[in-house]
Amino acid sequence: MAINSRKIILSACMALLVIVLLFAGYVWVTLNWSYSKGERAGYLQKFSQKGWLCKTWEGEMQMIPAPGVLPEKFLFSVREDVVATQLNNSMGKKISVSYEQHKGIPTTCFGESEYYVIGVRPSE
Repeated sequence: MAINSRKIILSACMALLVIVLLFAGYVWVTLNWSYSKGERAGYLQKFSQKGWLCKTWEGEMQMIPAPGVLPEKFLFSVREDVVATQLNNSMGKKISVSYEQHKGIPTTCFGESEYYVIGVRPSE
């Protein structure tokens, strides 16, 4: 009886370990492989650190495509503190940001948006 119980517990632990490793691998792939990359320009409207447990940097940029056209909002997240500092210093200014899009991230602990800003530069 004791041998069967040990086998069941060992099998359950192994199954749980495999599930955790698969989930960790999936999260690693979604965070390190980008679906798309690009640049956007506009005026930084909002930028703050949010979250109860997982603090993430979240921002909103107002993009103005052409005169007379309604502006479009670009919602993004930032993972690097250096980029967050650059964005904080650019509040209200016209900037150009480089970003990567990461689809399928399973939780908002890594950011509320699927767009992650990786670089910032002033725009004229």
